Amino acid sequence: MVQKRSLGRSRKWLALALIALAQFMVIMDTSIIGVALPRMADDLGFTQENLTWVFNAYVVVFGGLLLLGGRLSDLFGARRMFGLGWLILLVGSAVAGFAANVPVELVGRAVQGAGAAMIAPSALTLLMTLFGASPRELTRALAVYGAAAPAGGTAGVFLGGLLTEYASWSWVFFVNIPFAVLALAAAPVLLPGGRGAASGGVDVLGAATVTAGIGAAVYGIVRAPQVGWGSAATGVTLVVAAVLLAAFLVIQARRRAPLVRLAIFRTPNLGAANLAQFLLGAAWIPMWFFLNLYLQQVLGLSAFPSGAALIPMTALIMIVMVLVAPRLIARFGPKPLVVAGLLLLALGLGRLSLVRPDGNFLVDVLPASLVSALGMALAFIPSLGTAISSARPEEGGLASGIVNTSYQLGSALGLAVATAVAALAGTDAVGDLTGLTDGFSAAFVTAAVLAVAGAVLAAVTLRSGAPASEPERVSAR
Repeated sequence: MVQKRSLGRSRKWLALALIALAQFMVIMDTSIIGVALPRMADDLGFTQENLTWVFNAYVVVFGGLLLLGGRLSDLFGARRMFGLGWLILLVGSAVAGFAANVPVELVGRAVQGAGAAMIAPSALTLLMTLFGASPRELTRALAVYGAAAPAGGTAGVFLGGLLTEYASWSWVFFVNIPFAVLALAAAPVLLPGGRGAASGGVDVLGAATVTAGIGAAVYGIVRAPQVGWGSAATGVTLVVAAVLLAAFLVIQARRRAPLVRLAIFRTPNLGAANLAQFLLGAAWIPMWFFLNLYLQQVLGLSAFPSGAALIPMTALIMIVMVLVAPRLIARFGPKPLVVAGLLLLALGLGRLSLVRPDGNFLVDVLPASLVSALGMALAFIPSLGTAISSARPEEGGLASGIVNTSYQLGSALGLAVATAVAALAGTDAVGDLTGLTDGFSAAFVTAAVLAVAGAVLAAVTLRSGAPASEPERVSAR
């Protein structure tokens, strides 16, 4: 009996490794293409203006389909959607890798985004199914899941450079295929099956309006720095997004079986935790993006050294998420960690805003990046856990889709705003190190303001709860 129980526990933690792999790959697919872009432009005929859509095609579709992915997970079973997502990601990776022109490449990236939108919410739902009954185990599991994200981001930088240099740019997409095959083979063995707990059908009209609305919003946001925030194109796109999202809310209020039960947002802490995730993404992603640019464009580091420069903060995030954050959550509860984490992130960003044109890594980057990383590590797990554990069990996929959407939209909006501010402050001055540094500094200040706003709103809106150290206390799920 003891051996059987031990085998069951081992299988559960192997399942967590598979779920963490999903998070690792979803994030890696956003960072691995960076180094490969110049060679892709030469081979496929991208212009400087449309090259960014190798990244944006993935992000727009990913963000637009997350809510639908969460609902499908609740209806048809998380394991089924998890497997379907990997299959779609595999197909998209093959299309992107074999592409011989710009349209096919962008289609491949969009298909990859659709696969990721199925994988992300179903992975979180499976994590909650496996570990939700024990708050202590759930916190540890979320820590491992959360640590996979920065690992994937940093691994993408290294792998992208390695594969582009010694193989070809196509391999930044082909590398997904063996992992997808592994996930498809392991999922039926390791993950719990069965249909979803939700009833009803798919709200096709609601899915179409929210997907189009979120897609239009992300499209308008990520394109605004290129065409201008005050341009007609940006204004029309964002107005269309607002109209579609308003129509979605009207449809959901009138449907008997909606895609999103609007009353879910009255669940204590769910809305507040999603707001914290939104602003955490809005502050963190600009920091990561512009820190890379500062290392390469001002300090003159090439791709590999700049990737290595990210290792200390990545390692700190992983250590704190896995070993430190669960104990602090158990002792103090989620709210103090979310607030403190966002404030520490703001402090680190404030220090980064003091970067110099003639600076160096040890003085200008390392201390501030470690403080920022500590803040991210402390805030991410408790806000994520609160967002998904607040919902009813049959709405776990929906809650996972909502929190993923919140973080992705926050990331896109924060990066777009910081990019616009940076351009106004000097990043358009090609070859001018002082102008570039001033622009990056302004971007860091913008991100710091967003982090402070997140800390204040979390302090006001999040309800304090009992620490999660009471093992007998069953999760809300």
